[in-house]
Amino acid sequence: MTDTELKRTPLNAAHRSLGGKMIDFGGWDMPVQYSAGVLEEHLRCRNAAGLFDVSHMGEVWVEGPGAIAFVNWLTTNDVSKLVDGQAHYSCMTNENGGVVDDLLVYRFGPERLLLVVNAATTDKDLSWINSQHSTESGCTVRNASPYYCQIAIQGPKAESILQGLTDTDLSAIKYYWFTEGVVDGVEAIISRTGYTGEDGFEVYAAPEFAEQLWNKMLEAGRYGEPDGILPCGLAARNTLRLEAAMSLYGHEITDDVMPIQANLSWITKLGKEGGFIGRDAIATAKEAGPRSLIAGFEMTEPGIARDGYDVFVNGEKCGQVTSGSPAPFLKKNIGFAFLPAEFAKPGQEIKIDIRGKHVGAVIVPTPFYKRQK
Repeated sequence: MTDTELKRTPLNAAHRSLGGKMIDFGGWDMPVQYSAGVLEEHLRCRNAAGLFDVSHMGEVWVEGPGAIAFVNWLTTNDVSKLVDGQAHYSCMTNENGGVVDDLLVYRFGPERLLLVVNAATTDKDLSWINSQHSTESGCTVRNASPYYCQIAIQGPKAESILQGLTDTDLSAIKYYWFTEGVVDGVEAIISRTGYTGEDGFEVYAAPEFAEQLWNKMLEAGRYGEPDGILPCGLAARNTLRLEAAMSLYGHEITDDVMPIQANLSWITKLGKEGGFIGRDAIATAKEAGPRSLIAGFEMTEPGIARDGYDVFVNGEKCGQVTSGSPAPFLKKNIGFAFLPAEFAKPGQEIKIDIRGKHVGAVIVPTPFYKRQK
């Protein structure tokens, strides 16, 4: 795919003006890092604030009297437990219990839900949702992705920076809740979730206001100062989410991996009324005990385990690294691996094939990093 064929967010020019190194990310032209570098972007988000363009994410409205029942059938978490202004993390699963995608579900009202899905899988997700939808569903499904930009501000200074741009009391927005308000004169959805392990907010607005909001947040965060906000690219987003032990679709979760295999039993409500697609397959696997699981590891010998590297126990190949990188804040090399269940327990020693050399690592509890409240 050439640069001219790649999709661009409304902030593409802003990324380039800031020295963003652009790459093809699932068909989108996105910054992998800026001039400060991945290490500094990562640490600034942990210690101050980082600004992320997530406008490539997909937004899907499900509206009508059957909206809650339909999305509850589509997803593993219990949508019926949400109240207005609340969001939750969930998965869409197929008939075999594998993950079609992970997503956020926002409840705006008893007949109005917003689904926020991954950028690279938006078309696939819409096809899946529409394949399950019928006139009997009692709701409409509408792809609204082109009508939103999404900017995420993350880090311990996120609230104070964003508060300077809105009259909405951000301290009143609890974790995984949201509201509608005005940011720098722009009507917006303001939510408090995140994908970094830090506190933070997402601002959804019309795309024509993306550069205004982005630049105002940089200005309010004192971009350019040693302890000011930094724009962060895909590489820092990945190292931050990995430290926080958050799954990445296509790595820890795929169409062939059940959520109970990927530390996501907490969003898999097998007992909820009406069930969900793939519920029986997951329940059967849970009762028998999943044969393989995602487990976190840290290197005990020098070396960086990368995605796709083979894992060995007692000289036998038994698994594969799904995500691996240095952890800049923790100053360790860490990762996730898909392993037989008997080897996925903390304390288990493993070897990872790094360019032909078997390098030592150990399974550890996750999350690797947890912020102080």
